[in-house]
Amino acid sequence: MSRSPSLPDRPRLDLDPEMSPAERLEALREHFLKLEQVNDELTDQLDAAESRRDDLRDQVDQLERENETLKTSSLYIATAEELTDEGVVVKQHGNNQEVLTEVSPQLREELEAGDRVAINDSFSVQTLLEAETDARAQAMQVNSSPEVTYDDIGGLEEQTREVREAVEEPLINAEQFAEVGIDPPSGVLLHGPPGTGKTMLAKAVANETDATFIKMAGSELVQKFIGEGARLVRDLFELASEHEPAIIFIDEIDAIAAKRTESKTSGDAEVQRTMMQLLSEMDGFEDRGEIRIIAATNRFDMLDRAILRPGRFDRLIEVPNPDREGRERILEIHTQDMSLADDIGLGAIADQTDDFSGAELASLATEAGMFAIRDERTTVTTEDFEDALEKITDTDGEETGPIAFY
Repeated sequence: MSRSPSLPDRPRLDLDPEMSPAERLEALREHFLKLEQVNDELTDQLDAAESRRDDLRDQVDQLERENETLKTSSLYIATAEELTDEGVVVKQHGNNQEVLTEVSPQLREELEAGDRVAINDSFSVQTLLEAETDARAQAMQVNSSPEVTYDDIGGLEEQTREVREAVEEPLINAEQFAEVGIDPPSGVLLHGPPGTGKTMLAKAVANETDATFIKMAGSELVQKFIGEGARLVRDLFELASEHEPAIIFIDEIDAIAAKRTESKTSGDAEVQRTMMQLLSEMDGFEDRGEIRIIAATNRFDMLDRAILRPGRFDRLIEVPNPDREGRERILEIHTQDMSLADDIGLGAIADQTDDFSGAELASLATEAGMFAIRDERTTVTTEDFEDALEKITDTDGEETGPIAFY
């Protein structure tokens, strides 16, 4: 804890009786100036103390709010099914349990049948929640047709072919599957390190099929209220039905589909409840029509076996870091609009970027361009790429020696 600053000493005035009037006046003037200086110091200390007091008061208020939040019991999502003279009939999400409960007169005036409410452990209505359509708009990103094309993806030819067979073909050539007598794969799971192009691959398929691209991160399905995550999963599939043809892309699916444990905490139980709702929707969505499902994860080892069984995700496609040819192709894509010096060899750069992901290669090209801009040049040189590679590898904590793209 910081110590309070000490108060300045008050200057003393000593007047010699033998001083002349002019000397006494000068002494008084100097004493007055010292008093003014002390007064200024005391004023500054007072201002600092008041500022510190305000900061401490804000911290106390925040701690009191956090304490009240921690003491508050868990709330559950429910729907007001019917308003009667005795109270309101609410149905809790997740277990569909219906209960007749009381409601305060103030909430009763605002409440209508079908409204979403938050209830406590005693099924007492605590607050009226926002409309369901608001939750959809906040949680889901809908793009009519992404601008990413297959030409924007490099080094994933095999993965692109498999995704197109499982997702694109059933949307644009459903008759062929019917003639052969097979059902298309139920879903596609893309797994691999971060930045390898999983999201871009899903967007490219949506663009090729002119399908609505509905994206949701698995972490967004982990909601504050019990039962809300499951409700959002249902909304996700309903929204896709309203925008056919559509591709549902669930990123970070490991956030809700991790291996189940024996944990009894309400948070883990809510995550598992959300996963069970997702499994139920996928199983009950056999006649999807023009709707396909793609999911992605960086932690394939964490996924529950139930989500991986055939019938849910029939195609498990690994999206690894690109090989040497893939890296060169990615560099070509990200430098096609750059003004490069004639002596730059992208193949040599690809040789020096082993284990780089597609996102890291894009960052490398951008950094090289920044070095050129820093030197007020419009042409990117080999030295710019050397400096950019050194900067990126240093950021990753790797030791780098001399780098040359020859």
